[in-house]
Amino acid sequence: MYKNPWFREFIEQTDFVLLGMCATCSAISVYSIYSIYMTMNAIDKVNVVIVQMIASILGILIAVLLSMIDYRELCEWYKVHMALCIALMILTAFIGFAPPGTTNKAWIALPGGLTLQPSELLKISMIITLAHFLEKYKDHINEVNVILKLGLIAAVPFGFVVLQKDGGTMLVYMFIIASMFFSAGISWRLIAVVVGVAVIGAPIAWFFTDLIGDYQKNRILALLFPDNPAYKSILVQQNSGKVSIGSGQLFGKGFMTDAHNNVPLPQNDFMFSFVAESVGFIGILVVILVILIMCFRILFIANRSADMQGSFICVGVFAMLIFQNIINIGMNLSVLPVIGITWPLFSAGGTSVIATYCAIGMALSVARHNKKKLF
Repeated sequence: MYKNPWFREFIEQTDFVLLGMCATCSAISVYSIYSIYMTMNAIDKVNVVIVQMIASILGILIAVLLSMIDYRELCEWYKVHMALCIALMILTAFIGFAPPGTTNKAWIALPGGLTLQPSELLKISMIITLAHFLEKYKDHINEVNVILKLGLIAAVPFGFVVLQKDGGTMLVYMFIIASMFFSAGISWRLIAVVVGVAVIGAPIAWFFTDLIGDYQKNRILALLFPDNPAYKSILVQQNSGKVSIGSGQLFGKGFMTDAHNNVPLPQNDFMFSFVAESVGFIGILVVILVILIMCFRILFIANRSADMQGSFICVGVFAMLIFQNIINIGMNLSVLPVIGITWPLFSAGGTSVIATYCAIGMALSVARHNKKKLF
């Protein structure tokens, strides 16, 4: 049917299920942001819509391009991309800025009103780098010297995120690292030690360090004591989001309508509430199903990988996506505090979208270049 060998190979080896689920999420995102711009006056410039559309299209192209590159080559080049990402992280200390609605100077301004968040790119580099070393030391994973070496490798990118004091990004990094180590076969005794240290360290971090800012503590306390008048202003966005989700009822209000409830900055962390109000309970279940298919398709690719390096990459990508989705949706439902984690592929933000598609591209590369044989 396909006479061109390259095109035939592309059709046969590309995981269109995963790519299709991602494209569906991006299409909903762009249309939602356009609807917010047209009906709610929450976005003062059409540039946000254009940037999201361009980032989504560019992201899909990048994912396809990365799928054609053998992921093992990118693992071998870890020193290059890790060094570039760290250099960008250091640059934020001098020219970084915080966009409206955020408090961390973790972005770099680009020409044309565009912005870059280096921690998003560093996240992808960390997954690739950690996968490389986990595969290298997989047969000695529980030896003390190996654990210390792997811990140091993971601590380097994580340390730069800690310096930025971006709590949401720190949690994402921690979950990715923990998931990749767990999939590598870390002993349960070591896991118990880490959990114990975390339990002991949490109150120390809360009372005796500035790792958790006052505004972050207040967001947590506001959920624990919602009737306290002191936290009323903190819960405005979450309370508005809950009202929006509930008002969508069974089938939603539709997108292009001015009947939506007013949620502060809905195009960012609270995109879920807008989509839920637009499509209703039935519609948002379908959207969540699309997300789950996307995430578990990546685990399916991990299981089919003939080497552990490919599996580790897919586990890291899966961990990143599932954790961000759970936390963001939990924020919108007011079961978790607002910690600045975007809804992957949905929330407005060019860097986040492109970085997510880079991660998807890595999973597609594993699917293309390394499959277990059926027989």
